[in-house]
Amino acid sequence: MHRKTLTQFLVEQQRREAALPSQLRLLIEIVARACKAISISVNKGSLGGVLGDFGSENVQGEAQKKLDVIANERLLEANEWGGHLAAMASEEMETIHLIPNRYPKGEYLLLFDPIDGSSNVDVNLSVGTIFSVLRAPADASGREVTEQDFLQSGRHQVAAGYAVFGPQTSLVLSVGTGVYEFTLDREMGSWVLTQERLRIPAGNREFAINMSNERHWAEPVRRYIADCMAGSDGPRKTNFNMRWTGSMVADIHRILKRGGIFLYPWDGRDPAKPGKLRLMYEANPMAYLIEQAGGKAVDNTKRIMDLEPQGLHQRVGVIMGDRGEVEQLSRYFR
Repeated sequence: MHRKTLTQFLVEQQRREAALPSQLRLLIEIVARACKAISISVNKGSLGGVLGDFGSENVQGEAQKKLDVIANERLLEANEWGGHLAAMASEEMETIHLIPNRYPKGEYLLLFDPIDGSSNVDVNLSVGTIFSVLRAPADASGREVTEQDFLQSGRHQVAAGYAVFGPQTSLVLSVGTGVYEFTLDREMGSWVLTQERLRIPAGNREFAINMSNERHWAEPVRRYIADCMAGSDGPRKTNFNMRWTGSMVADIHRILKRGGIFLYPWDGRDPAKPGKLRLMYEANPMAYLIEQAGGKAVDNTKRIMDLEPQGLHQRVGVIMGDRGEVEQLSRYFR
């Protein structure tokens, strides 16, 4: 049986679908190559010296893991010389990373969360890398790129994806023509297409949320989860399962493959913050993939990809997954 590699897939998207300029194709290949290198570090664990804290904090005031720093450097080093990017931004860095003058500058902007769910690394649970690609403004070729250039709503993304480092290493990708899954063949060292045009299965009664925060949620979310927990005896008249890994990549991957709904909503511990997850590095790229797979992604009732970013590290409440279930929850807010 012929196995289609990521490179073959991207060339077909460029030729047949006309969905992919050559610069963007090469950029995605470089990101995917960096994800392979990160996968090797994750798999080595203690043997590679990547576990534990790095001893510093990121711009969010969160303790950085060694793997956060290693993965961030891998993505920067892999992408800065290729001539496809105007600049990069990372959840782990305070401001943007400009392409050094010794390298040619391209027309795209890359945003990434180098390791999502990094607290899971030390206990050998799934983690991942999330990325998003935007076009640089047309006039950016003649000047230095600024943070403002990155503050585009999610609907302007031209590609997004994630790698999940679990029992298998998978790459899930969309360039606007559906969602495709690739699996890393370690013997061959290549990404192989294993599922085409993923669609979120409808009607799976399963939710992913951190139940320990229940007392802090807004009333509509509390009522929705209570109705789900009431099972066949409650107003929903069906039994729900709950899953939560503490890694957005792992939870969203399960929902793409199996259905259900993911929630990381606003809560009252810090009322001024609209949510926990980052709009630019997590919510927008995942919303892009969810919508490409037929699902829906909102903060409470607003489409995530319509939100106008106000800052590089802006946070947002997140509700995404099976379209019907997200719309059901949105009715609780109304």
